Amino acid sequence: MKSISLSTKILIGLILGIFAGLALAGSTDFIKTWITPFGTIFLNLIKMVIVPLVFASLLVGAASVGDVKKLGRMGGKTIGYYLITTACAVTLGLILGNLLNPGLGLSLPEGAKYAAGKAVPASDVIINLFPSNPLNALVTGNMLQIIVFALFIGIGATLVGEKAKPVIAFFDGFAEVTYKITGMVMAVAPIGVFALITPVVAANGPAVLLPLLKVIIAVYVGCILHAGVIYSLAVKTLGNMSPVKFFKGFFPAMVVAFTTCSSSATLPISMKCTEENLGVSKEVASFVQPLGATINMDGTALYQGICALFVAQVYGLDLSVGQQITVILTATLASIGTAGVPGAGLIMLTLVLQSVGLPLEAVALVAGIDRILDMARTTVNVTGDASAAVIVEYSEQKLIAKSRGITA
Repeated sequence: MKSISLSTKILIGLILGIFAGLALAGSTDFIKTWITPFGTIFLNLIKMVIVPLVFASLLVGAASVGDVKKLGRMGGKTIGYYLITTACAVTLGLILGNLLNPGLGLSLPEGAKYAAGKAVPASDVIINLFPSNPLNALVTGNMLQIIVFALFIGIGATLVGEKAKPVIAFFDGFAEVTYKITGMVMAVAPIGVFALITPVVAANGPAVLLPLLKVIIAVYVGCILHAGVIYSLAVKTLGNMSPVKFFKGFFPAMVVAFTTCSSSATLPISMKCTEENLGVSKEVASFVQPLGATINMDGTALYQGICALFVAQVYGLDLSVGQQITVILTATLASIGTAGVPGAGLIMLTLVLQSVGLPLEAVALVAGIDRILDMARTTVNVTGDASAAVIVEYSEQKLIAKSRGITA
């Protein structure tokens, strides 16, 4: 008898969790005592491996490129792709917001107040990329600084050459250990997914979601369209891969992203899927995806576009074309500094609203359903990282083939 695949087991865990959540609505104490701890343990296991995996794999990825020019070329392709798809995502969000008018007929709960997120100057964002204390960055999990530190060591090891091989060999072995731990954690993913989804469904039953159903529909339709159209076209035309193969191979990571609402927490699983199911080399996956988990937030950007119009409509305000362009630019640039953790998009939303002078109090409405929206946008975020890995891999393979052809 053929054994059930891990992706099928995860899907079964998701479905059972939804039914359990509906059945246990109102049984808060039971859920907190007997179900939530398993989800927390699963998340902790994933978080345990994130920093060592990102640091070791990115360091080895940078060093294994063997050519600083090639590393720069890969980085340019990756960041360029991320910025373009993020701009497309927020534009799609604005289009859906204009078409569906999710804020019409809704009013702000009285007394709800939310403080604005403080806009960080562009100069500070750049300065904060470079850690003054790399060990502190590793301890606190500052992913941008960890990435920069890992890249510096990887590039330095490449330039040193022979003498640095023991260093690279150590981190290569260490990265393999983190991959093995990831496999062990994935073995209990169906249980973890069940335990994570059940409390969410129990707390946000259908009756609670109905008043904001249009917002949820708009975000989910936008995420499905962005993934189904933009990513499908990208992997087909730029990555020479069937969209069916792409989504089928990456499905386990999408389910984990959907339930954890964290790009960073999903990173070990997403890298495993792209390497084993999509044929992306470890060299590319270990460079492109950790970078994407930090700076690529297509789903979050799409959510910003919809929610900006939602807030404007709640207050009966019209956003001009110029203001909507400002939303696109702000959401695209702000996504670079948004942490890949649950709820970070809500903080980012206050910055986007502030950029076009919209009232921040309306964030209270979105906050009530933010977890439901976070599920969809995080799934799109990690899927975008995988699509970039496929595209960069194919592009690099073409260059290798062309080089060999010229040599011959």
